[in-house]
Amino acid sequence: MTESNAPEATERVLSTMNRDGSRRRLQPKLSAGAFYRKRVVLAWILIGLFTAIPYIRLGGRPLILLDIPSREFTLFGTTFLPTDSVLLMLLLLGLQMVYLEFLYRPVERITGGRSKWSKRLGMNRIGDGGRKTIRFVLYVLFSFYLAHTFLAYFVGVEALSRWVRQSPFQHPVAFLVMVSTALLMLADFGYFREQVCIVACPYGRFQSVLLDRRSTIVGYDFNRGENRASPKRLKVMPADEVEQTGDCIDCTACVITCPTGIDIRDGLQMECIGCTQCIDACDAIMDRVGKPRGLIRYTSQDELDKADKKILRPRVIIYPAIMLLVFGLLTGALLGKDAADVTILRGIGAPYAQLPDGRISNQIRVKIVNRTDADREYRIAVAGGAGLELVAPQNPLPVPAGATRDTTVFVMCEAAVFDDGSLSVVVRLDDGAGFSHDHPYRLLGPIGGGGGE
Repeated sequence: MTESNAPEATERVLSTMNRDGSRRRLQPKLSAGAFYRKRVVLAWILIGLFTAIPYIRLGGRPLILLDIPSREFTLFGTTFLPTDSVLLMLLLLGLQMVYLEFLYRPVERITGGRSKWSKRLGMNRIGDGGRKTIRFVLYVLFSFYLAHTFLAYFVGVEALSRWVRQSPFQHPVAFLVMVSTALLMLADFGYFREQVCIVACPYGRFQSVLLDRRSTIVGYDFNRGENRASPKRLKVMPADEVEQTGDCIDCTACVITCPTGIDIRDGLQMECIGCTQCIDACDAIMDRVGKPRGLIRYTSQDELDKADKKILRPRVIIYPAIMLLVFGLLTGALLGKDAADVTILRGIGAPYAQLPDGRISNQIRVKIVNRTDADREYRIAVAGGAGLELVAPQNPLPVPAGATRDTTVFVMCEAAVFDDGSLSVVVRLDDGAGFSHDHPYRLLGPIGGGGGE
C-alpha cells in the first residue's frame, strides 16, 4: 500500500477540521455578556417546557402525545389521525431543542478545572482522570434523563412511570428505544458536538436561501475595525501608520468564544448560528480598551457596505405571508375539527339493484372515525324522498373512543321516484351527544321511473 502524496490544504475546509484533515476539537471560552444572559433565561425556559409538556393536560388529554403504535397524535388537546398527516407536518415546522450550550458545555467547563465554578467546587484539586470520569458520568445521567423525557412524548408519563418501576424484560422494545436514544444523545452531545451543527444541521443551508444582503445578521464592521493591530504592534508602529489602524486589536476573543470555531471577521459564513457570543466577547474588549461597543453587532451586509437601507422588500413580505398562511390554515383546521370524521361512499358493484317487489336498492358504505375520548353510538338515517327505507346490520353503530368503524347500509325506495335516473337525498348521522352530520348523496335508479334496468 503506497503512501498518499496529496498536498496539505492551503486553508481550513471546515472550522472543525485542521488543514491535515484531522479534527480540530473546540473548547470555546464563555463570554457571559448581556446577550448570553438573555439566552440563558430563554434556554432554561425551553428546557423546562420540554420536561414539563408530557405532564401537562388540556381538556383531559396530554398536551402532546405522539402515539405511533396507535397512529394517533395529540397536540394541544387535539387528536390527529393518520389522515391528518398534512396538519401534523404544519404544526411540527418550528420544533427544536438546544442542550449543548446550556447543559453539556457547562458540565465540560465545570469539570475542566479552570473556570471559577470549577475552582469553587474543588474540581481543580482532582486529577485529570477523575474530572473526566465525573464529566462522563454526568453526561450519561443527562443523556438518560433526556431519553426518558423524549420517550414520554410517545408513550405518555403514566406508561413511562409504570415501566420505570418494572423490569426491562416486561417492555423490551420501549427499553431498547430509550437506551438507543440515550446513546445517540451521548454520542451527539459528548462526541460529535458542534460537528452536528456544522455538517448535519440544515440551518446553515436554509440560511443561505432565506437571507439577502439586507437581512439582519451578526456581522463585523470591517470599515471600523480594519486595519487590525495588536497593542504590542501599535507601540512600535510609526505615528502615521497608527492613524490608519482600526478599532480591532486582533485579540481573537471573538474566535476563541465561537461555539462553531469560525472567525466572524471573515464575513457571513454558513457555520454561524447567530449565538452572539462574539458580540459579548468583543464588547467586553472594547470596554477594556476604551472604545465604543458595536464593532461586532447585529447589522446587515448592505449596512456594512454603506449601501442604502431598505426595510420593505419582497422576501420581507413573502416569507412572513407564507408562515401566516401555514399557521392560519393549521389554526382553522384545528378549530374546525368535528367530533367525528364521516365518509360516505357508493357500494362496490352494480350502481343499484331492483328487488323482486320492484323497489330499487342502493348500497352505501359508511365510515366513521370517533375523535372523542369517549365511546359513541352513531345513528344513521336517510331523508329527502317519500317511501325511503334504510336497512342496516347495526344501527346505531358503536364506535369506541379514537377508533374507526365502517358499515354497509341499504336504501330502498320505489322505482317511480327516479324520473331522471337519480334521487338527491341526505344521509344523516348523530351520536346523541351533540354531534350531527348531514351528507348530501345521490341515489341511482332506472331512467323514466320504473322501466327496469
